[in-house]
Amino acid sequence: MSQRVPFRTGDQALVREINLSLIMNRLHRHAPISRAALAEMTGLNKSTVSSLVNELIARKFVRELGAVSQKGIGRPSVQLELNPHAGYIVSAEIGVGFISVICTNFTANVLWECRESIPLELGQQLIIERALALMNNAVEAGKSATGTQPLLGIAFGLPGIIDTRDGTLLFAPNLRWRNLPIRDILQEVFPGVPIFVDNESNLGVLGEYFFGAAQGYDEVLYISAGIGLGGAVLHNGQLLRGVTGFAGEFGHMTLYPDGEACNCGNRGCWETRVSPAAMYRHIRREIERGVPTILSAIAAADLNLMHIVNAAQAADQVALEALERLGHDLGIGIASLVNVFNPDLVLVGGVLSQARDFIMPVVEQEIRARALKWSTDTVTLLPAKHGIQACVMGGVAAVYQTMLSVPGNTHLPVPA
Repeated sequence: MSQRVPFRTGDQALVREINLSLIMNRLHRHAPISRAALAEMTGLNKSTVSSLVNELIARKFVRELGAVSQKGIGRPSVQLELNPHAGYIVSAEIGVGFISVICTNFTANVLWECRESIPLELGQQLIIERALALMNNAVEAGKSATGTQPLLGIAFGLPGIIDTRDGTLLFAPNLRWRNLPIRDILQEVFPGVPIFVDNESNLGVLGEYFFGAAQGYDEVLYISAGIGLGGAVLHNGQLLRGVTGFAGEFGHMTLYPDGEACNCGNRGCWETRVSPAAMYRHIRREIERGVPTILSAIAAADLNLMHIVNAAQAADQVALEALERLGHDLGIGIASLVNVFNPDLVLVGGVLSQARDFIMPVVEQEIRARALKWSTDTVTLLPAKHGIQACVMGGVAAVYQTMLSVPGNTHLPVPA
């Protein structure tokens, strides 16, 4: 039986923490903004807002801009915004066949980025070593860009089941990795730095909520479609994690009991029908049947998603049919999830977002045809703004969220 965390009573420190969080979040969403407008927006009195803002300015999380008069009426008011130079953040992702790393400033502007293809055959140890090398490069880029400002945190996303309590990757079926203590590994290389480890879909939806297409939505269903299929749900703007933190493994719903074997050990999982591998199988079958396609000139081992997209853009019928079939199967599953969660937004991210022009109309058609009318009346379907970079942007958001919610946290570095 899981232990419940004792409820913290409303002492003065907690009230101050909540009020700081209110101000930081309003600045994130509405800056530039004046102290008076912050007081009106948060419901706090002006003296409390002034005191808290002055503390945040002293900590260099907030900075003052020039004074602006409101249509020539009254005294000009000093505008405030989050300080992009408060520090820097490093975020990384290991996916199936790639490593992605970025470094951003405090307001999520990218200072440095790198995405590398890397074969799984290289092995877990060498892949981790390469990721750490790229992260060190990102740290050096952050130092160079920000001078004396601190590394505010490091985030790491993986396509699998993560125990977020200790940062252990329990199982990543498509990587074929188990029981990897990734947070301990990172903490040894980057001692004293706050480390955030999570499932790539959880980070992806956070990235879109803070910096992408999900801004302004609070009930969000996020689908990360690539080699595998992951997902995440935001409820009232918060991640829905489940009792043990493993919610969102939509790709392993059994939709086709007699279907293909899945890397998770089951058969007929949803992800076996909505991955590039499913399209490759269909295309190979069509080629073997003698159906003409420009894709027949590409060796089976070399075929990738962009080949299929390029062929579809050239009106290749085999490519178009493969993408349509995938969109159909993706839409069937999403329609069921729309009925379950009743979101106001469905986002599709991950590798397959590169084929969004062909897939998304079919997905929308299936949702409208299969989900309950009362759910489809209020739902919007969009591609993730950050596409294949949604996870690493979400890593930035995970660090950012902590800074916004607990800006006085003594465990986080203080800007110089």
